[in-house]
Amino acid sequence: VQLQAYGGGLVQPGASLTLSCAPSGRTFSRYAMSWFRQAPGKEREFVAGIRWSDGMTSYADSVRGRFTISGDKAKSTLDLQMNSLKPEDTAVYYCAAAAAYGPLYLQRYYPYWGQGTLVTVSS
Repeated sequence: VQLQAYGGGLVQPGASLTLSCAPSGRTFSRYAMSWFRQAPGKEREFVAGIRWSDGMTSYADSVRGRFTISGDKAKSTLDLQMNSLKPEDTAVYYCAAAAAYGPLYLQRYYPYWGQGTLVTVSS
């Protein structure tokens, strides 16, 4: 089972971009799905997540108010609307699906990961 993330690209500061994620096979996450990112030379970090049971969303402080996560539980698809992009948002973005309930930001709850899509914010 794999996740496919797509929608990355090169954009200017202040622009918007939408990332999407979908499973290549069967749907499989009934717990939660999230986006993480890894900037060059840095550790992978939590960006935003959604818990399917109640639709609760969570965001990293650095993106709250600019990014919006949404998705379809039945299809295990996930989107990330990114507005007002900044150079510091440059990273490879990964979608991930959880296999149990837990804090959305903890990577150990996510055994399923996409291959990543690169977002570059530069003028």
